[in-house]
Amino acid sequence: MKEQLIKKLHGYLVQNHLDLLISLQEEHRLTHYLEHKVDSVKDLYEGLEVEKRPVYVIEALCMEELTRDLRPSRFEYVRTLLEDEFEEDALRMSGSGILTYEVINLIGACEPIFEVFAFGEENEESKELKYAIMGMIAEYLENQATAY
Repeated sequence: MKEQLIKKLHGYLVQNHLDLLISLQEEHRLTHYLEHKVDSVKDLYEGLEVEKRPVYVIEALCMEELTRDLRPSRFEYVRTLLEDEFEEDALRMSGSGILTYEVINLIGACEPIFEVFAFGEENEESKELKYAIMGMIAEYLENQATAY
């Protein structure tokens, strides 16, 4: 079960937290991170196995717990906002192969806003947060344009 959960958590990071995945890889801590996270739910999956729960139920409940502190994804939030509201810039970045790199830079630029708004599941739909992040994206893109 541990190996299955590690694979699922890795897949989740690829889909939702590419920034974290890249950072962990650069620091050579990805394997440790994945194993440590999965070890944190060992009692949960062992208890569910004793109860003879189906594998898909065990995986779903464990993934819910494993990703609790990773939701919502800042990476997904910024990327989606960039693609929806700054479509031309996002397409240019994607075509140049730098979209992921720029989204990671944007997350860093937006960090103070995420902190002020205490970004989480309860406020990810906030219009104020959206407009604040959009303003920072616009400023970032303007600075990038003048840098070239």
